[in-house]
Amino acid sequence: MAPTFKIAVIQLYVKPLRPAENFARAVSFIRDAAAQGCHLAVLPEFHLTNWIPNDPRFAALCADWETYLKQYQALAKECNICIVPGSIVQTIPDGSALPTQPKLENVTYFISNNGEILGSYTKKNLWGPTERKHLRSSGTSPHQVVQTPLGPVGLLVCWDLAFPEAWRELVQQGAKIIIVPTLWTRSGASDAGHRWNPSAESLFLDSVLTARTFENTCAVAFANAGGPPGRNYCGLSQVTIPYAGPLVRLGTSSEGMAVAELDMAVLEDAEANYSIRADMEQADWHYSYARKGKEEPKSNL
Repeated sequence: MAPTFKIAVIQLYVKPLRPAENFARAVSFIRDAAAQGCHLAVLPEFHLTNWIPNDPRFAALCADWETYLKQYQALAKECNICIVPGSIVQTIPDGSALPTQPKLENVTYFISNNGEILGSYTKKNLWGPTERKHLRSSGTSPHQVVQTPLGPVGLLVCWDLAFPEAWRELVQQGAKIIIVPTLWTRSGASDAGHRWNPSAESLFLDSVLTARTFENTCAVAFANAGGPPGRNYCGLSQVTIPYAGPLVRLGTSSEGMAVAELDMAVLEDAEANYSIRADMEQADWHYSYARKGKEEPKSNL
């Protein structure tokens, strides 16, 4: 029988430039998830500091990233729960970047239930000039699957979810669960977009997350920021699967936690039905240009 995992997506109201306070609330939610028997807890992107890069205090607060990461490791071991601590902006060591390059990276980690860091991922697809000016992308380095107690997992961050290529690269390596911390806001849509649909960004998230599960026969754990009514956050944190769509889904303007029981059998059923992964492994797969590190099919000519 396929295993069933309990996954908690934590939708924090991320207070700007208040990492200690945000961390304390995150810890409270994680302890609650562990008490409910969850195997994994996922936090939002930028969950310690929010994204205020032009504030002169921001970079200095990011310099404490390792302190918080180690505390999450200790918490995972204490509570016997795997943790993806959203994303943590961290400073790039001196000498590893050119003077003209950004000095910050946006990184997510998978921490096992014994406190070990099993893998990490630096955000690749940066959102417009607001991120590209301040963050260094992981560029052309390949996406890597992380082997975890929940099986093979892929890590993406926020705007990465808009790029099907990222998902396919992870799925081709065997990822069954894709974890996506985000700080997705309503202002992601332009004024023109809002004129067409004031809820455009919510539609984007719900549509794309469900589509990705079908087209990759995978599950998605999506944790976004939320907050008091009238704030800019989209919320909609959810655990989503093929056939059913969201197993759990939080609202657009609330802080909270949702827990889903993910029966991995649904992914086996979806793959048996759609054969997405099987087709990707065929020698004559149409999109072989996307196979990094694999030999190209030989021509019959």
